Amino acid sequence: MRANFTQTTLDLLRDYESRNVTFLDPDGTWPIVWERAKGCSVWDTSGRRYLDLTAAFGVAAAGHANPKVVLAGQQQMQRLLHAMGDVHPHALKAELARELSRLTFERWSTRSGGRRPDPGSRARTPCRFEIGATADWNSELQKGNPGHSAPHGKTVFCNSGFEAVEAALKTAHLATNKAGVLAFEGAYHGLGYGALTTTHRPLFRSPFRRQLREFARFAPFAASRRELPAVREAVEAALATGRIGTVLVEPIQARGGIQIPPPGFLRMLRRACDQYGTLLVLDEIYTGFGRTGRWFACEHEAVIPDLICLGKALTGGFPLSACVGRADLMDAAWPASEGEALHTSTFLGHPVGCAMALAQLREIDHLRLCERSATHGEELLSLLKQLKAPGGLRFEVRGRGLMVGLEVRRSNRSPATEVVIAAVKRMLQRGFILLPEGEAANVIGFTPPLTISSSQLARTIQSLQEVLASEVRP
Repeated sequence: MRANFTQTTLDLLRDYESRNVTFLDPDGTWPIVWERAKGCSVWDTSGRRYLDLTAAFGVAAAGHANPKVVLAGQQQMQRLLHAMGDVHPHALKAELARELSRLTFERWSTRSGGRRPDPGSRARTPCRFEIGATADWNSELQKGNPGHSAPHGKTVFCNSGFEAVEAALKTAHLATNKAGVLAFEGAYHGLGYGALTTTHRPLFRSPFRRQLREFARFAPFAASRRELPAVREAVEAALATGRIGTVLVEPIQARGGIQIPPPGFLRMLRRACDQYGTLLVLDEIYTGFGRTGRWFACEHEAVIPDLICLGKALTGGFPLSACVGRADLMDAAWPASEGEALHTSTFLGHPVGCAMALAQLREIDHLRLCERSATHGEELLSLLKQLKAPGGLRFEVRGRGLMVGLEVRRSNRSPATEVVIAAVKRMLQRGFILLPEGEAANVIGFTPPLTISSSQLARTIQSLQEVLASEVRP
């Protein structure tokens, strides 16, 4: 009966959903149909249980259906299901905007030394929002951000990640009066027309090139220290034209194949932006909220952006994103509303999403998931480095926190795409949900819920070793 229900669902999708959305493998091995999820587990419509190593694209940082996050959403739905975006506000939108300021620019400020200010009378359960393992945060900030110390931030709320990127692009354009954007090879910033112009992969851009205004140019994304001088030269050459108002970058390229730049990359960008009067925009939609072992990936280099784009794990499952910028910058870019907002949407700052986000931030903080991500990330890296590559294959392991990739290439260094695809499908049959990453789809990505256990990670890698050794033939 359950199996029939699964097939019925797939048949309905085949008949009624646009063809270019859900991939339906002719051999019937992909996809599964999700029925429910809890913690790190997912159950399909046949009743089978899976261990989720994706956190559903990094969303379920505090675990699927975290009880406190779910309760916050349920209670808010009973009280106020919808408000009026930019017209008649609700209290939670204001509270969340304040919390995002405290979590970002106030926490990064050298004036507060990384300490969270007094929460005020309306604040809910206070969060620590600690900086983390940096020994001398003020010193690190001064090195990486001379003259940058924003007293607080201001937020534009959006629905999906690409909308937060587009809000940042609009903000930077208004603030600098320069249309040009410098992005990076391998970048993925979303598929709306504004964000798509800064997304590098031809698969997504090529069909729509005639409708895109090419306001973005691309520099190489540094993958090693030896590449850093050449990247610096390319960045400075672009900024020296005087046409670039925005540098947009992911601190770690997730969909680009878990590409981690060398130390000094973000600081180089910060210095170059300061030199040429350009704004630094960090796309932390995937890397934010503990994914890399810190609240935000930029904290590994103690770099303060001018604008930061947030989403995915912000709510743990409700469509809500945010563009947070320095208050002085936001005020300089956006005029005071005279009754018609220049940038808004029907569901802006949705009350259910705001309630869930506030609960999600408290859970990440209370469960110390940033620290947990750092610890388990090291364990995962160690386990993956012990994998034995079958003959004819080469492995490269890289990651930060619980954002880890296993790149698989052949001995001639060509991408072993078919091996990774087969491995991911075999792992699904064994009860593990994984995804391929990178333009060549030859990187197995690991972005599990930050609540995952050591034993679950060990079980996953043991099964992957068996799959690669005996079931996947290079």
